[in-house]
Amino acid sequence: MNVLFIHQNFPAQFVHVAKELAAMEHRVVALSITGRSVAGVEVVNYRVKAPATLSSVGLARDFETKVARATACMQAMAALKAKGFDPDLIVAHPGWGEAMFCKDVWPKAKLVIYAEFYYSTDGADYNFDREFQADTLAGRAALRVKNSVHLHAFEQADLIYSPTHWQRSQLPAAYQHKAQVMFDGIDTNLAKPDETAQLSLIRQKLRIRPGDEVITFVNRNLEPYRGFHVFMRALVPILKERPNARCLIVGRDDVSYGSKAPGGVTWREHMLKEVGSQLPMDRMHFLGGLPYEQYLKVLQVSACHVYLTYPFVLSWSCLEAMSVGCPLVASDTAPVREVIRHGVNGTLVDFFDAGQIKQAVISMLENPDIARTFGKAARQSVVENYDLSRQCLKGQLKLILSAVAE
Repeated sequence: MNVLFIHQNFPAQFVHVAKELAAMEHRVVALSITGRSVAGVEVVNYRVKAPATLSSVGLARDFETKVARATACMQAMAALKAKGFDPDLIVAHPGWGEAMFCKDVWPKAKLVIYAEFYYSTDGADYNFDREFQADTLAGRAALRVKNSVHLHAFEQADLIYSPTHWQRSQLPAAYQHKAQVMFDGIDTNLAKPDETAQLSLIRQKLRIRPGDEVITFVNRNLEPYRGFHVFMRALVPILKERPNARCLIVGRDDVSYGSKAPGGVTWREHMLKEVGSQLPMDRMHFLGGLPYEQYLKVLQVSACHVYLTYPFVLSWSCLEAMSVGCPLVASDTAPVREVIRHGVNGTLVDFFDAGQIKQAVISMLENPDIARTFGKAARQSVVENYDLSRQCLKGQLKLILSAVAE
């Protein structure tokens, strides 16, 4: 069977299932803009030619950019077809427009859409944090236009899947019957507790081990969507009351979601300007982006991991921290409450309440036996429900291949 994956940054969420399909001796090809190689997969990168001029209609510019990406992807698909490649199955992420014209190139191919997030004006990320967002007609209209590429993909799709039940619930009712739930999967054999783990901070001449009073916080990029601003405010009283605690913060200074910080600075600089003078900077460690092995060591030495998010896409880091056995303090937001049960495998707190976050973190640090119990329960939750080899990879294969069987 011929299988085509489409993702602007392949392999991303498709890394394991693409590799497995190739190992099953299917021919697997991936179309991408900045794709990386995966064993057994032929990765074809293509270029997107940006429009020479963008529309004078502001709301149309986002859609125009995505149509340009969709057109470039269509041309790359047509080039594959001209070389004799005809996929039986296409698996695509629709978020940037690339899935719009799949069926125009290959009408008979089965199309599976990975529905990571469909935007809504109510009950999700939009207007959730009114410190940085406002509910306006222009904002609502922009979301409607942003969803256009998703709707094109959903209409063509033979099957849709989302990583969590809440993310699936955000899809339009007209497409719910096509949609299933399957998480990407966590390698629990890799993301696991390690009592011998050591993290060396060479510049500070520190060696950190499990049992040290370490608070951890991880974002791909440090920004409000993942609660960085609230966490920084909560750290002020936490580190004041816990003089032996130190904080390890993993994340880069770009923006993945939302807007840039005001004044042309990064969100890290913005928050340090606000609260930096009140923090013991010798116990604050900004580690930037880390290789995966080092990132896991950060989690393995954590005495309390804080995960905050708008009602939005659930981060892999949340489940990886659970898999490592971190005692978690997490925001009581969708879809976090889908994986963390308050008082069972973690503590849920009001996203906006820095005082409540402070109390929950200090409680974890003051009660290490209870914290360890939470951590063990968190790992068990992931092993039972989100393990890559035991559940998710098999589930993804079964789900994706069912589109061809139908």
